[in-house]
Amino acid sequence: MANPVVQPFFDRPTGSLQYVFHCPDTLQGAVVDPVWNYDPRSVATWEESADEIAAYLRETGITPVWILDTHPHADHLSAARILSERLGGVPRGIGEKVREVQALWQKLYNWRAAETPDGSCWDRLFADGDSFMVGNVPVRVMLSPGHTLASVTYVAGDAAFVHDTLMMPESGSSRADFPGGSAAVLWDSLQAILSLPADTRLYVGHDYPAADAAPGCMATVAEHLAQNAHVKAGTAREAFIARREARDATLALPERMIAALQVNLRGGALPPPEDDGHSYLKMPVNRFAPR
Repeated sequence: MANPVVQPFFDRPTGSLQYVFHCPDTLQGAVVDPVWNYDPRSVATWEESADEIAAYLRETGITPVWILDTHPHADHLSAARILSERLGGVPRGIGEKVREVQALWQKLYNWRAAETPDGSCWDRLFADGDSFMVGNVPVRVMLSPGHTLASVTYVAGDAAFVHDTLMMPESGSSRADFPGGSAAVLWDSLQAILSLPADTRLYVGHDYPAADAAPGCMATVAEHLAQNAHVKAGTAREAFIARREARDATLALPERMIAALQVNLRGGALPPPEDDGHSYLKMPVNRFAPR
């Protein structure tokens, strides 16, 4: 068995961290949470982040065998489908509970039955405890809900891609107030993650550094237990839940959320073109309270 080499990529406008990890023995690899660049003002997409990842794979000789999303993101569009097509049909995976998130947002977007996406948007829907190999690196799937119903963690050798659960230690944890989210459930997920071996490298989904600073992306289980602002060792469950819920009550919806979920719940595809050949995004008016 091998431990992976991990390369982060950062999308500064959304604070999103993307990753490529690979087996050092075989150069087989996987892409985690790739970003499809999107400008909400012009409602335009481009592929700068996907280009960067594709160039890295080409230059290093890594053969991607999976493109993995940890959950249906609310802050950026997923480039999983774009990269899969560009790289010759690399299979795409996400947690199986994405179907529950699709059903939840079907009501919020008032999608007709015929236009509601389902699990066939991905090549594989992972269940809690599923496992697979990337070269000689064993990968285990952990259900890690709380931020969303469908969030999963990919534990790859001595590395774990923990998405929007933990932030870097000084920032604590991720919000849990989206539809289907729960601070109490997030606490349970964090405890499972922090029960991994102390030297496990935890790669987070977001960081928000100053404009002239580089993002942080990784801290070990031991470092989180010693330093994490929300869940360091000795933190009480009730205190975490109260702090998380109070903080979430002050947060605005992510700027790209309404657009992003219409794409991400389709596995990274735009809505089908209408009779003029263009795709359109729906805006559910007054479904969320202003903050």
